[in-house]
Amino acid sequence: MKAFSRMHMKRIVLTWLICVLGLVLLFAWMGDHVLPKAKHADHDDVLVTADFNLQNASGKIVTAKDFRGKYMLVYFGYTHCPDICPTTLLLMSNALADIGAKASKIQPIFITLDPERDNPKATATYTSHFSKDLLGLSGTAEQIKRAADGFKVYFSKVDQSNSAIGYVVDHSSFIYLMGPDGKYVDHFASNVSEQELADGLSHAIR
Repeated sequence: MKAFSRMHMKRIVLTWLICVLGLVLLFAWMGDHVLPKAKHADHDDVLVTADFNLQNASGKIVTAKDFRGKYMLVYFGYTHCPDICPTTLLLMSNALADIGAKASKIQPIFITLDPERDNPKATATYTSHFSKDLLGLSGTAEQIKRAADGFKVYFSKVDQSNSAIGYVVDHSSFIYLMGPDGKYVDHFASNVSEQELADGLSHAIR
């Protein structure tokens, strides 16, 4: 009877250990494949694609393919944005300055979501206040929607009849890093710190 009890207990302990080990392996797998990275906000990054056909200050057509061989650091916003857009563009410019020579491998890009007010020249003038290297792009409403859809950017015009600016553009706020092959590499929320963004870029750039 005692031998049976010991054997029975050994089986119970062995079964318990196997279950615990299984749970540990399961949680480890979920950490690598399911859980989002802590520094990023939730985003459907798997489906993000760089697909745009827009215009620079001189009206020349610029596409994502023009930047093959370089990384792209892309942000969507609009020139009348009161706070988040200028803060984020300044953040991008400072982070690029922080990473030194690696910044030469990155093309920072600002794409307006407000073609009604932001023509190519106005967009370029706006970006020049933040960095000479920051490329401002605009286009038709259809072209901008296609670009935004590729990056999974949400935006919506919100009327403000009592305001002097007439309307604002409500939009999601992510910074996207695309690789030299045009494919998604990483993304950052606009409230990331300058140090976190610089570290993320420095780690990603080869």
